Parts: sequence; C-alpha cells; structure tokens
Amino acid sequence: MSQTIRICLWSGPRNISTALMYSFAQRADTAVFDEPLYAHYLSKTPAREYHPGAEEVIATMENDGEKVVQDLILGNQSAPVLFFKHMTHHLNDLDWDFMHQTVNVILTRDPYEMLSSYAKQVEKPALHDVGYALHLKLLDYLRSIGQNPPVLDSKQTLLNPRGVLTQLCQQIGILFDEAMLRWPAVARQEDGSWAKYWYHTLHRSTGFQQYSRKEDPFPEKLRPLLAECQPYYEKLSALAIQA
Repeated sequence: MSQTIRICLWSGPRNISTALMYSFAQRADTAVFDEPLYAHYLSKTPAREYHPGAEEVIATMENDGEKVVQDLILGNQSAPVLFFKHMTHHLNDLDWDFMHQTVNVILTRDPYEMLSSYAKQVEKPALHDVGYALHLKLLDYLRSIGQNPPVLDSKQTLLNPRGVLTQLCQQIGILFDEAMLRWPAVARQEDGSWAKYWYHTLHRSTGFQQYSRKEDPFPEKLRPLLAECQPYYEKLSALAIQA
C-alpha cells in the first residue's frame, strides 16, 4: 500500500461535518471515523455535565486522547485514505504536533444559522463549545508549520457540493469521486453513539441537502454569543472554497 493519507476535518458542531463524513465514506479507497476524540474531551471538561449521551460516549470510547492520536489517527493503515471527523474543541489539552503528519481541513458555518440548531441540544452554549475562536488558533498553528489548510463553509458546500468537493480533493491531493455526492438513507456503522441525538435528518438524506436560509426567529438569549462568534466566522468564511 502506498503511504496512507490521513485527513482530519476540524469542525464546529452543526456544520455538515457528518454529511462530509458520509460523503467520504462512499469512496472505495477511504475509511471514516466519527469524532474519535469525543470521549477524551468529555472525560476532561465540564461538557460531560451537559452533552446528551456523555456517559455512554465515555464508557464506550477510548478516553486517552494521546492514545487515540498514536494508535488510531497515526497508527491506522486500514485504507489508502483515512477520514477523521473531529470537533476542534475536542483538542483540549492535546499536543498538536501530530498534525505535521495529517492533511488538515477546517469546516465552518454562519453562527446565525448554527447556534439556534445547536442550542436545541445544548441549552446554554458558550464560545468554547462552538469552536470559532479555536478554528482561527488552529489555522495560525497550521500555517506556522508550513501548511495552508483548505477552509470549507457549510453554505458554499451545500450550494455546489460537486464544485466545492472537487476543489477540496484537488487541494488535498486525491481525485474527486462522483460517488461522494450520494449515499443511502440509513445510519452508518461508523456513527458514534451520539447519532441518536444529532443525526436524525442525515439518516433520512441521500446526499447533501439543498441550501436554504433559516427562517425561524433567532433566539434572543443567543445574541451575545452570536456577536462573539461573528468576527471569527467572517475571517474564516473569507478564506473558504467558493461554490
């Protein structure tokens, strides 16, 4: 086998990250992994108290993040391409040096659309829960080690999945596969135990949903957090692959 390509998608919550995982799972050359650092994050932060299904995640997954990095992210050779879906905030207290050996991609979403969706499961989210500030810190780090990571915006990806994914594949050194645009409307065996709380819509889908602007009124209680997130999002969005 030629050298394994290890793709780490660094996302915030409710950012079509699972749809991208399903997309890459359709490739014959790719194995996918759903948030392997989640138990590490939950077991070491107060998020354990308010994330749905946290105790099941902690009980069924490896809690040692450094072990996950060495054994799974860097040690696995089960396919020519490995796709790891991560939440950026799951990097809590980890050494980022392993990213020298991974192909890193950042995924963001307009917080006006994301926050109201996320708050349906996490009632009182804060900036550290949603990843925007850490995305920019990660971007700066990756640039400091000589990488120029592709940035995806959820809206742009939904507006033109074929176009955006074609550009993404070119940038990360693999060929685009038309199979990435469709998948069966069922759960995947790779889904984390938290799928029952978060993946209902995805499990009814057969591909990337057509983009539509959210019409529901934005919750007033989330306005302060929206104001915090917006400047970070705008900087990331300006770098994103365009539809």
